Amino acid sequence: MKYALKILPWKRALVVSIATLALLIVFSFYGLYTNQFYFFKFQNYIFPLAALVHFAFLYVLWFKIKEEEIADPQMRNLEYVLYAILLVYIYKLIDTVLIVVGASKFVDHTIPETFKPIGILIMVLYTLLIVLTVLTIIYRKKYVGGYKFDDMNQVDNWD
Repeated sequence: MKYALKILPWKRALVVSIATLALLIVFSFYGLYTNQFYFFKFQNYIFPLAALVHFAFLYVLWFKIKEEEIADPQMRNLEYVLYAILLVYIYKLIDTVLIVVGASKFVDHTIPETFKPIGILIMVLYTLLIVLTVLTIIYRKKYVGGYKFDDMNQVDNWD
């Protein structure tokens, strides 16, 4: 993990996360079996909605590091939601792997030539997104600090 921290400093990790999320939002509307985009299916909008929370966390992380602020309860709650979204990313990765590996069951059907390359690209992007999500959480712990709110009620702002 230390090697990944050296290769991807926090700014580069945020930029690569944004690019990866943008590509996966586009691919969430793509049908691997048909080589077409489907914009009228409800389930295709689940990933873009989850990505909004991820974008919000990336913005909050960038702002907290830039302004050298400490963590607050809102950031903690956003990170907890990001943990749940990380499970969605893992599910989507497993789903894509099963689709690409299970292509041999459809030998009698016409499968587009782009099936394997795009499927592998989507798998790589989901794997990269999972790694980047874990990295951003590590960067939050390293640069913003932990969530210690025990003494928040004791702070006197009038002093």
